[in-house]
Amino acid sequence: MSERVGTAPRSGLRVGAVLLRLVVVAGLAVDVYVHLHLAAGYDANTAAISEGALFRVEAGVAALAAVLVLLTRTQVGVVVALLVAAGGMGAVLLYQYVDVGAVGPLPNMYEPLSYPEKTDSLIAEAVAALAALALHRARGTQHRGRG
Repeated sequence: MSERVGTAPRSGLRVGAVLLRLVVVAGLAVDVYVHLHLAAGYDANTAAISEGALFRVEAGVAALAAVLVLLTRTQVGVVVALLVAAGGMGAVLLYQYVDVGAVGPLPNMYEPLSYPEKTDSLIAEAVAALAALALHRARGTQHRGRG
């Protein structure tokens, strides 16, 4: 009944993966909520596309990524979640600290102010991205160990 030294029980790996998936989904769910909640307030900032519309697109993509992570056990879902969360986080940081200006059909989204919803979204995206990265790396290590 002894286990080999240096190996984790399989059930422990499964529990860890489930917990990481739930963290990713929770982070993305906060991202969805915040973007949908704030979208109407950004509809006036427009070029060919309004910032409010971009917020709704972000919410939709984050929701899709959360569903993929929740309902599938594929690396594709995890990578999509990682890209969505990291991309959202990057956009928040870019437009808070750099006045990029309008780019093509995108309006000028520079907003140097911080407020609770923005901070909540940034933290949720960072947590989701880190959990997705950990899940991706753990799964990759697990598959390499089988070879």
